[in-house]
Amino acid sequence: MATVFAIGFAGLLSLAAIFVAQDRLLYFPAKATVERMAGDGLEPWPSAADFRGLVAEPGGPVRATAIVFHGNAGHAGHRAYYARALVPLGLRVILAEYPGYGPRAGALGEASLVADASETVALAYRRYGGPLLLMGESLGAAVAAAAAAEQADRVAGLLLLTPWDQLARVGAYHYPWLPVRWMLRDEYDNTARLAAFDRPAIVAVAEHDRIVPAPFGTALYDSLQGPAHLVVIRGSDHNDWPDRVDAGWWRARVETLLDGSR
Repeated sequence: MATVFAIGFAGLLSLAAIFVAQDRLLYFPAKATVERMAGDGLEPWPSAADFRGLVAEPGGPVRATAIVFHGNAGHAGHRAYYARALVPLGLRVILAEYPGYGPRAGALGEASLVADASETVALAYRRYGGPLLLMGESLGAAVAAAAAAEQADRVAGLLLLTPWDQLARVGAYHYPWLPVRWMLRDEYDNTARLAAFDRPAIVAVAEHDRIVPAPFGTALYDSLQGPAHLVVIRGSDHNDWPDRVDAGWWRARVETLLDGSR
């Protein structure tokens, strides 16, 4: 009996440790100064003193503003490939930074990231007006979905890259022996967030995604009630999909969102 009790107690301690440490399993922020992140056509936004991300401007007329919310690792400065792809299409690109990432202070967690993202969307709309496109990758897709739901009247379209429907389902897939739904503090339930979203949306899944398998993104697409499009990035995994798409791919996605918003 004592042995059974000891095993059970050890198991409970392990679950408690995972519960307490789950932020370290979900968020992998990299710290950097504003000066280190800016450059190469990327400027602090809205300013170096009030840093919320990086912005790149097209040389000619601006067709729309795209706000990009990155994945759970690194910082916004690592995502310059979005600017390289979108600025030539006439988009102003804001690479949004999260609290606790890059040079920014603030708490990690769903409530903090979503509230901050909603403020970023509202500020961009006040400064530039529409059309405003939100884009997010992996964790950033969940943040973009939540911000789009809260700011739906200001959002013209939404592009979700390698997203999930519910984070709990992804967690249960990777850790089937854990009571993930009971333990999870940050739910990032994209299906619930977007239940009433009626703007154009694109769900792009990586065909061979081993981190967020494509069926989770497809399930999100199936749940959307507004005008939605599903795109499969052939031959790609969770992190190499940017190497699998070209300028034509990006052009098609942008045109779909802008045409659908008119």
